[in-house]
Parts: sequence; C-alpha cells; structure tokens
Amino acid sequence: MAGPEPVLVLISADPRRSHRAFEAMRIGVGVVAGENQVTLVLTDGAVHLLDADTDELVDGDDIAKFRATLKTLGVPFHVDAAAIPSDPDWNAEGHPVVPVTRERIAELVRGARRFLVF
Repeated sequence: MAGPEPVLVLISADPRRSHRAFEAMRIGVGVVAGENQVTLVLTDGAVHLLDADTDELVDGDDIAKFRATLKTLGVPFHVDAAAIPSDPDWNAEGHPVVPVTRERIAELVRGARRFLVF
C-alpha cells in the first residue's frame, strides 16, 4: 500500500441525473487497482449508486459492474446515515455499507492523504 492514509473519494452527484457519480466510482476502482487504500463516501443523491434497479440510473449497466468489482475487492461504501433511503430495494446486493454521520465524514476527509470530490 502507498501509505497509511487513504485516498478519499467523496461522491454527492446523483447517478439518476449525472454521469459524474459513475465516473467517481470508476476512478475509485482505479485508485484501488493502483494498490492504494481508498475510502468511498456517498452523500446526498449519490446513495442511489446502490439502488437495485439500475435502469433509472445514468450509466446503470456500468454502475452495476463496478459495484460488483468493489464488492469483490471488499471495499465498503461509507454512506451518510441521514441520506440512506428507506426503500427495501436499496443495496439489495448487500454491498458492505458503513453508515456515517456528517461529522465522521469530516474526520475521514481530514485523515485522507488525498481526496477527490464529485
């Protein structure tokens, strides 16, 4: 690994409206593939990256593939607890999720070696 501090990828873009959410997730996979520790954080509309029905998402098929890759690699999503949908189909694939507060997100940013914000 390239140091004890992770690279943080903070995603708030809504994948139902923007390509930016998928691009951020794709970059996160690339960071992991480069043997770096990465922390993926979802806030606001980005929580929909874990929706079961990807037909409603921009880049839905690609999102499903990259989610599967992250799950295989054991990379959890740190998700703003206040933004987690009550929909029972949310995260139906059981991707590892760590609910976090906004305060904890700020701590993660402060502890990161580098960060990308989408």
